Amino acid sequence: MTVQDVESFVAGQWIGPDSAAREIHSAITGDIIARAGNGSLDVDTMLDHARNVGGLALRALTFHDRAKMLKALALHLEQHKQQLYDISFATGATQKDHVIDIDGGIGTMFVFASKGRRELPDAHVYLDGDFEPLSRNGTFLGQHICTPMHGVAVHINAFNFPVWGMLEKLAPSLLGGMPVIVKPATASCYVTELCVRIMLDSGILPAGALQLVSGGLGNMLDKLISQDIVGFTGSADTARSLRSAPPILSNAIRFVAEQDSLNSSVLGPDATPGTPEFDLFVKEVAREMTTKAGQKCTAIRRIFAPRPIVPAVLDAITTTLAKATVGDPRDSATRMGALISVAQKKDVLEKADMIGAEAERVFGDPHNFEIAGPDAQNGSFVPPMLFHCDTPDTGVSVHDVEVFGPVSTVMPYEDIDHAIGLVNRGKGSLVASVITRDGEVARHMVRGAAAFHGRLYFNNRDSMNESTGHGSPLPHMVHGGPGRAGGGEELGGVRGVMHYMQRTAIQGSPDILTAIGQKWVPGAQEIKHEDHPFTRSFHALVIGETFKTQPRVITVADIEHFAEFTGDTFYAHMDDDAARRNPFFPGRVAHGYLLLSFAAGLFVQPDEGPVLANTGLDNLRFMKPVEAGDAIKVRLTTKQKTPRNDEYGEVRWHVTLTNQHDERVAEYDLLTMNSYDTR
Repeated sequence: MTVQDVESFVAGQWIGPDSAAREIHSAITGDIIARAGNGSLDVDTMLDHARNVGGLALRALTFHDRAKMLKALALHLEQHKQQLYDISFATGATQKDHVIDIDGGIGTMFVFASKGRRELPDAHVYLDGDFEPLSRNGTFLGQHICTPMHGVAVHINAFNFPVWGMLEKLAPSLLGGMPVIVKPATASCYVTELCVRIMLDSGILPAGALQLVSGGLGNMLDKLISQDIVGFTGSADTARSLRSAPPILSNAIRFVAEQDSLNSSVLGPDATPGTPEFDLFVKEVAREMTTKAGQKCTAIRRIFAPRPIVPAVLDAITTTLAKATVGDPRDSATRMGALISVAQKKDVLEKADMIGAEAERVFGDPHNFEIAGPDAQNGSFVPPMLFHCDTPDTGVSVHDVEVFGPVSTVMPYEDIDHAIGLVNRGKGSLVASVITRDGEVARHMVRGAAAFHGRLYFNNRDSMNESTGHGSPLPHMVHGGPGRAGGGEELGGVRGVMHYMQRTAIQGSPDILTAIGQKWVPGAQEIKHEDHPFTRSFHALVIGETFKTQPRVITVADIEHFAEFTGDTFYAHMDDDAARRNPFFPGRVAHGYLLLSFAAGLFVQPDEGPVLANTGLDNLRFMKPVEAGDAIKVRLTTKQKTPRNDEYGEVRWHVTLTNQHDERVAEYDLLTMNSYDTR
């Protein structure tokens, strides 16, 4: 058998292992399949290349440029994922496991690419919230912004997801404008190396944006500076050691950890045997025990059910687990593959024995079980193991020892408050699931347990057909947890991108804030143009370009016609005496939506042109009532421009309605899609 030399990618060069390399064994057969590690990698060159080549190139791109780059990478990986499937079997993973790791990682990149185009500006500065008025007359304002860190993100990843574990950190980092050095776990680094090669061979990434260390990092962490970031996934012991490194402490280096987690699943009191919720609970537990052979940071380790139905829960789960074929993951009939290595198997068995010291083993004898596959007898296989602890209040190991494999413990609870107390004994978890259709049970669980968890997953018959599962972190939602789980956050859409950026408070005049954020701020200079803005293409429009209308007098006839035409005969518009009794109105007033309609009539240019569609309005406020006899006029200002595709972009217009005394009566943002040409 050929032994693969797993290489590192350093400053544009592939470098093979040296005498410091470690051997890597197949999880299926135990044979040596690869070697990785180089004790003489030039760490200083790697860091300099990332900061001064990759970082500069990424920061020169806008958020939209970087989002397009992510989408191109995801499409390229999609075309080559069969190669990743083929090589991943040696980790012990089944084809279904590959879909979670490889397809899940690619899907995560697609999501961040989409969010980058839709939720971030086509600019270099992200505006975090709205501006803050800091002076009486609005000439001095504040704004929070985010800009990319000027360092490198060092990502230290776990062995269980060699593709997803890399891409879920890489996507938000690159979108945020920060270069990455990836250090995968050695046991599965050959899969990550192939994924990195595929991405680099595409030519999509700028030089220095991505480097790879296969093996140990050497003294890299000692060389980090305050602009750098460390993202870690792994054990709590390793996280504690890395987090306490003197350079990380002295330089206040951001350290984001996702680590040990004794995740739970709670069967609600309403989910009795025979209900869809009970069957769903059993299915979720069994799936989480066997997927990736239980080697998931989100897998269910503790199972809580109402005491009277614990026997039924034990019987249902064991019946389901008995159908799980354990063996060669290359066989399509195999439901659960192998652990990553012999060392991992030893660790799982030792910790399972610790659980067994205070809980009864009800399924899965690791010394007597069937393994499917002729070459599998020397592999790292164990059966799914289910325990029952009848005294969870006195149990210690069941709430403290994470067995990173297919091992879970069923425990009874007396009532929801008791269940909450038991769940929280995990001292901080990535996820807890609650299978219930009772909204009060769900609300009570949130109030009692949300502070101890990064994610609470509720499921029942109403959502089960579309739900993504207890153990599936989604790029849209935060992934991480307090306390024992590491205290960090990953993913979460744009929230994940912000981890790689610095939030800065800026202060200045409206013109200064407009120039920095490329978004018009009220009070900034208004730019006049002889042509109506609706006749000007997306690219021709200038931020701050303003159009002012002539006034229009509102009459009683207008108000009554609008009421009759729309059916909105609310008393404030029709009954003068009733309106006067209302503390908000001086008497009969015009409908707010009448004002919006008249405003559109005042500023809209009706001819065919670059304005393709009105897609909505945001931040609508009515400030002052308008009575019959008042005259309204409109100021329309180009506030922000965001490209959407190759043909058109979104224009955000700031619309202000004032009366004859120049008092604001209404204000909102109008959204239109505008063509890049004048049509």
